[in-house]
Amino acid sequence: MYTTLLNIAIFQGMVLGLLILKSSLFNSNSNKYLAYLLFTLSILLLNYVFEIEGTYTPYPFLHFIDDVEWALLLPVFMFLFIINRIDDTVKNKQKIYLCFIPFTYSAIFHITCDLDSIAGIYTIPESATFLIQILGLIHFILVVIFIPSLLIYSCFMIRHLKDSQEKKWVITISTLVSFLLFSWLITALTGIFLNYDISSTMRAVALFGTFIIHWTAYMGIYKYRLAKNKDAIHNFLNKDLAISYSNLQIVENSTPTTEEYRESITADNLYFQKLELLCKEEHIYTDSTLNREKVAESLGISAGYVSQIVNTITGDNFANYINNYRVEAVKEMISNSEYENYNLLAMGLESGFTSKTTFYKAFKKVTGQTPNEYKNTSK
Repeated sequence: MYTTLLNIAIFQGMVLGLLILKSSLFNSNSNKYLAYLLFTLSILLLNYVFEIEGTYTPYPFLHFIDDVEWALLLPVFMFLFIINRIDDTVKNKQKIYLCFIPFTYSAIFHITCDLDSIAGIYTIPESATFLIQILGLIHFILVVIFIPSLLIYSCFMIRHLKDSQEKKWVITISTLVSFLLFSWLITALTGIFLNYDISSTMRAVALFGTFIIHWTAYMGIYKYRLAKNKDAIHNFLNKDLAISYSNLQIVENSTPTTEEYRESITADNLYFQKLELLCKEEHIYTDSTLNREKVAESLGISAGYVSQIVNTITGDNFANYINNYRVEAVKEMISNSEYENYNLLAMGLESGFTSKTTFYKAFKKVTGQTPNEYKNTSK
């Protein structure tokens, strides 16, 4: 019964990870790292199932998978999941590649040892035993220091999230993963230093790992945290992807199939048409706090899919797409006598720009002229 629960969680983790990676409803830079986290957790649970079922005895080569410290990847993917939900200014300051050094070291160290003890490809000389022990001690220190440190640092990164609902979701899943890793680490250290039988505690820790996978599936899909539209998720799960818009006339009986939903993105994409309407008729670009997440929530899709649509159809990124509308608004103000008492910066701020620097830079990029030059030549 216990291993059955673990196997169900492993299967669900793999399927949910693939769903997040492959479906445009969930696909975003942030969510892909959540998918990798689920894959890693599934591998850890699979290794534990192999251990309690004695699979390593008839198949010793599976130790190559088991000996690598996969737990070192969990805080990394949790960290990347968080920072890819915050603004680029903060994200670009992070040295992401450094996060993979402990796992890379662990993999190289253990595989090198296993090629001797398991594969028998070569024999490590006795003179190198002391070096192996030193390297093993370094590995142990990396595990003990790296996992808590990155988890704590990730918690500090959460403060940069602006959306309160999103922050609540991220804090919850971060807390669950942190509790799992701290429980595993404390249990392992207890077994090493106090020589306790930790098998029953590890069973509980593994069971909690299955809970995280089930909870992520429930909250991420049925509670609509990965994609922010309840109806879209419900329809996706039932392969009924008919979506109606107040500003677009869509026949209710023309329900597209799953394959039609995933067709190549073109200019007549319904989400893009709705976005165009929001910009042209509701002037959403004048909101200086506008971002992909807000637009995604209005459209009922993921932030990643918003970027995918804009990039594919316009050949530009989301920020430049919105700035184009803002620049056009400024150009209209310059030519409109009603705004003759406005200075150029006021026009830029009125159109949604947040500062003089971003306004002038975007205007020059779109028109090839500074606002002053454009104003002088348009007279």
